[in-house]
Amino acid sequence: MKTVPLGTDGCQVSALCLGTMYFGTTVEDSVSFQILDAYAEAGGTFLDTANKYASWVAGGQGGESELLLGRWIKERRNRERLFLASKVGLPMPGVPKGLKAVVIEQECEKTLRRLGVDRLDLYYAHADDREAPFEETLGAFDRLQRAGKVRYFGASNFETQRLDEARRLSARQSWPAYVCVQMRHTYLHCNPRVPLEFTAQMAVTPELLDYCKAENVRLLAYSPLLGGAYCRGDRPLPEAYRGPENERRLKRLSEMARACGATVNQVVLAWLMQSQPAAIPVVSASSPGQIRENLGALSVNIKLNMESSSYDDQS
Repeated sequence: MKTVPLGTDGCQVSALCLGTMYFGTTVEDSVSFQILDAYAEAGGTFLDTANKYASWVAGGQGGESELLLGRWIKERRNRERLFLASKVGLPMPGVPKGLKAVVIEQECEKTLRRLGVDRLDLYYAHADDREAPFEETLGAFDRLQRAGKVRYFGASNFETQRLDEARRLSARQSWPAYVCVQMRHTYLHCNPRVPLEFTAQMAVTPELLDYCKAENVRLLAYSPLLGGAYCRGDRPLPEAYRGPENERRLKRLSEMARACGATVNQVVLAWLMQSQPAAIPVVSASSPGQIRENLGALSVNIKLNMESSSYDDQS
């Protein structure tokens, strides 16, 4: 498995991150274990979850993904080989939305217990909370780091200006800064005027891409394959990704896949990893075959000059 820097202190993480959102709910335990094993056998170590996963599924309460990972880690005895990321900030039964200090610290303890570990490698603010002062949120993160419970912190679903403000405050106070940002990102352009499926989700913008490149903030791309819409006829493109410009990009994507001898999904993931700034795709899977296809993207080389990675031509 290829690795890339996460921050600026030498930390290296897998170039392809495995998202485990539905593990333990719609993806049953035995299949989840097979997917995790396939990823680990390929050298992957970067696992992404959240306290909220997957509270919106019928019968879900939240914490199911973390509990499943905890069982797998205990059985495989591989904690020290993993880079574990979780998130806090979105509502779930019994837990309010937001980044108040009490919520952050209480939910971190619950996450650690569910995972069966004493430390998270990466803890995200799952969505910006304008009602919680940055001083309160970042102060709580600082206490968690000093207590040895979290190594690094990241932001998710943040506007560029808010991300910059938070990082500047961390620098002034000598608090841990957000070393990465996880946003919705894929090969197709997202129309900012069309609402996304979930209200908390935010897609990358040209400003954020420029910021990540200039400030060495690692970008992680969630929903990179649009839930199968690139390759499955029963999964239409979300409305925000439709339009003449994206029709042209879809055609170009098919041409690149044929030229590379790869699947369309693999080319999308390779494009993300080889763009500027490079992104770490957060890929999900519901079968071992899917994760193996995703892992194949690591061997795909595309010529970025075949298609600009900028958003200058977004309609």
